[in-house]
Order: sequence, then structure tokens, then C-alpha cells
Amino acid sequence: MALLEERKQAIHMLRTGLSTQAVADELERTPQWVRKWRKRYRTRGWAGLRSQSRRPYHIARQTKCATKKAIKKARSELEAETEEGNGLKYIGGQAIRTRLKEKNIQPLPSLSTIERVIRNAGMTKPYQLAEQPKITYPTLKVKTSQLLIQVDIVPHYLKGGQRAACFNAIDVVSRYPAGQAYAQRRSLDAEDFLIHVWQEMGVPKYTQVDNEGCFSGGATHPYVLGKVIRLALQAGTELVFSPVYHPKSNGSVERFHQDYDKHVWEHTYLKNLAEVQKQTQHFFNLYRQRPHRLLNEETPTAVHKEPSRLAGNLKPAIKKRFLYEGQVHFMRKVLSDKTISVLNVSWPVPKAKPDQGVWATLVIKKSGAKLIIFDAVPEAPVRKQIATHSFELSEPVLPCPKMPARNA
Repeated sequence: MALLEERKQAIHMLRTGLSTQAVADELERTPQWVRKWRKRYRTRGWAGLRSQSRRPYHIARQTKCATKKAIKKARSELEAETEEGNGLKYIGGQAIRTRLKEKNIQPLPSLSTIERVIRNAGMTKPYQLAEQPKITYPTLKVKTSQLLIQVDIVPHYLKGGQRAACFNAIDVVSRYPAGQAYAQRRSLDAEDFLIHVWQEMGVPKYTQVDNEGCFSGGATHPYVLGKVIRLALQAGTELVFSPVYHPKSNGSVERFHQDYDKHVWEHTYLKNLAEVQKQTQHFFNLYRQRPHRLLNEETPTAVHKEPSRLAGNLKPAIKKRFLYEGQVHFMRKVLSDKTISVLNVSWPVPKAKPDQGVWATLVIKKSGAKLIIFDAVPEAPVRKQIATHSFELSEPVLPCPKMPARNA
């Protein structure tokens, strides 16, 4: 038995209630040896069971002056590049650490050290949110899996400074996840990921996304029906756009990002997308088989049973997709002028109150399209229609296709 595994075995046995002597006898070790590794485990956890260097070492109580200067210089460079539009708009601890690594600064300081240095140097501004009125948005409440999948993107840095756009998705009931990393966050990448999600997790009734341009089609053209909207209509899922600047509405996937960041990126320096995907897949495989408190100790795989998955013949479109019948939903805030913004157009809602959360549904049929605004979600026992508007279409609408599916 390898030394590390032997030490782990000793801890496992102690935690079952065996005495120090019993463990020592079982492993043919001395009680002193067992007590030594028990102490290491208690003070440092499982990492304490690894062999440690016997060389004397010195723990510096202060960051070296040269390292502090390098940290502040890197922060200043990143701020300048951001202001001039020559770099990414990331100037925090992770971006600084990446810049220091590129410059071969040794030893490489931790994120907490970097943040402490720039804070003490007065190079950070306290993050303050302007006081906002509390808005209650109509929210989908689902009780079975394969009804609502939430999708979101979390950015990370690869070794060398390149940015990775990490797309994650999770079924809000079964907690079954999927994820892919891309070099960019284009609409083509969003299409590719959603196809991957629907092929792996099944096509849900609703697929919820935020308002990033790769999902929405951008913030320039009015009445825009972008690639992702067209793809969702063709696949037969109803796209739901979260409220603008309201991540709480996409809460399930936002919370999942925390687990993803911890298990895929923390204490790891990944050099390319292939390494990211390998680490991601390992984490997802473990997560899917892990009993979950919210699932009554069942696993996501067990709860996410036999989905009707999208067949493999649907691909990201280079050319513009046809427009199919279906519905697209928008969670929106009523503005002070009693309008809401949907697809870069202001729509009057005269019967609503400013700062009221509403549910807008774009209904697309062969006969035309309408934007209907409600005070509640489709599944609500009681809801009121508070406005209706015609929606301009400049192209024909095809009947909703019957997409071929493959069972799990």
C-alpha cells in the first residue's frame, strides 16, 4: 500500500471508531505513527497526510517589497489597457496574478495577498450598489425535472492570460449539469453549447438565459430575432430571458458556478481549453453521481431520468435559420415611463406601475406575431393580461418542426 493511501486508511479507520492501538495493529504500525497522522489530519485536513519536505523553511510575515511593487505595477498596467481599450476589462486579483506569471515573478503571490496589497495601496474602490427598489419578478416554479434548464457564462483565465468563456447549464430540479468552455462568447458558441445541452440533458419546456448579446442577438437592431432565439424555436424549447442585471433570477446556475469554480479552477492553472474540458468533465461526472441534499440524498443522475434528447443532426448555423412557430419569454421591469424594453424596442404598459416586474411573451405564428404582457408566469393559477402589441415580422413563419429525438 502506498504511504499516502496507508495514512488515509488509518484516518478512515479512526473515524469509524477504532482505537489508536487497533488501527496500529491492523496496519502493522506503531501507535505513535497513528497519532502523528491523526494530528496532521486534524490540523490540515487530507492535505496534511502528504509527505512534507524536511528542509527548514521560513514563513515570511510580510510580502517582499519587490513583489509588492510588481503587484502594483501590474494593476496599473491593466487599468491603463482597459481605459485605452487595448485589453480585457479585468483588473482584479486573478488578472494581476496572470500578468505576474507572464513576467516570471517568483514566488507567485496568492490572490489574497494580491488583493491585500492593492487594497492597502489605495488602488481599489469600495464596490457600492446604488440603492435600488426591490422588484418582484414573475418566476417559474417547477417541481419536476426537464421543465426548466438555466444557462449562464462565467469567465476565467487560462495560463498565459487568454480568457475562457465557461458556459454552464443546470436543470433546476434534478441539479443535473452540463458545461463547455470556449475561447469566445459569440452567438455561434452559444448555439453550439445549447445544442450540446439539449443533446445531453434533453430538450426542456423552458431554457432560461441572460441578456448577453450572444443569447439575445445584440443591443443594436430593433425587432432582432437572433441566432439563439431561432435555434430554440426550431428545437422546440421556449427561451426565457432573465431580467436585466438581476442574476438572482438565474439563481440555480449562479449557485452552481460556485461549485464549478471551486472544483475546476481553484488551485489549478489550466493552459488550454482541452485541459479545462478534461477537468470540467471529471467534476461533472462526480457531481452527477453525488447524493444531493435538495434531492433527498438521491443523485442528479437518478432524478434526471430518461430525457428525450435532441438528435445529433442539429448544428450551429452559418446562414440565417428559418423562423418557426413558438414562444419566447422575457422577465422585465416596468420603467418610469411605463414601458418595458424587449428586443431593443420600448413597449408601452399603461396599466402597470413603475418598477413592477412583468412577464412578456412573444407569440410567433404563421399568421403573425404578438407581444403579450402579463403580471404572472404561464403556470400561475391566476394571471392578468395587461398589454398586447403587434410585433413586426419581415419574413414568413414555418410550422414548428418535429425535431427527431433520441432517448437516453
